[in-house]
Amino acid sequence: MHNSIDALFAGLWADYIKITPSADKIHQLLGNATGQTDIVNDHIALRTFNTEKVNLEKLAAHFLSLGYEQKGDYDFASKKLTAMHFEHADLTNPKVFISELRVEELSDTAQAIIHKLVDQIDPMVTTQDDFLYSGTHWQVSQADYKTLLAESEYAAWMAAWGYRANHFTVSVNHLNSIDELSDVNSKLKDAGFRLNTSGGEIKGGEDVCLAQSSTMADSADVTFSDGVLSIPSCFYEFAQRYKLSNGEYYQGFVAASADKIFESTNTNVSAS
Repeated sequence: MHNSIDALFAGLWADYIKITPSADKIHQLLGNATGQTDIVNDHIALRTFNTEKVNLEKLAAHFLSLGYEQKGDYDFASKKLTAMHFEHADLTNPKVFISELRVEELSDTAQAIIHKLVDQIDPMVTTQDDFLYSGTHWQVSQADYKTLLAESEYAAWMAAWGYRANHFTVSVNHLNSIDELSDVNSKLKDAGFRLNTSGGEIKGGEDVCLAQSSTMADSADVTFSDGVLSIPSCFYEFAQRYKLSNGEYYQGFVAASADKIFESTNTNVSAS
């Protein structure tokens, strides 16, 4: 496992922008607008299946070994997901949101496909330095991808993309000269980027101490066992945190908002 937080996030970012070129462009756009070379990352999100070989704990171990601690846990009943978030004592380090799909809640057909994928993973790879940005460790057909997609967009995304950051997140609080998430959104739309409007363009707000928005995922080619298909890859998120009554900024996540953020990789939802 990585011996530094910076090395781990550098690996995650390099992999992420390969299939999410819009994130790199937005990073530059906001950097130019604010005169900043360093856009602060609020958090990343990672996805997995709850099978023992690759469950949430296996992914979390990479962060726990670097001094992260588990803080919150979340349940997304309709999406059949369990999630946790992790923070470092040094809050300049990005937070980490890890979710896992409760495979046993899917149909027998979908479960069989997922177990076939996970069976192809060498258990040793989960502890390797680059596991969290190593992509897929299996062959999957377009037919199996589409079968999963009909039942769980999350399962289909995992089957196609595997282990990598599903999104990075710009910390609006740390932008120079832009104070409001709505101003970030306007700038993105003016530059031609599509935003996820599921549950509104801005999810949450000051009343829940966290406002979030996100682009719709880029499209990228995936090589399936029986051909190439262009499908949604990853997206870029934007988060504005507000102070709690104790004067400290809220560091957690809002499940109702996160539920809508998950829709950023779903081509069937609305965008603007």
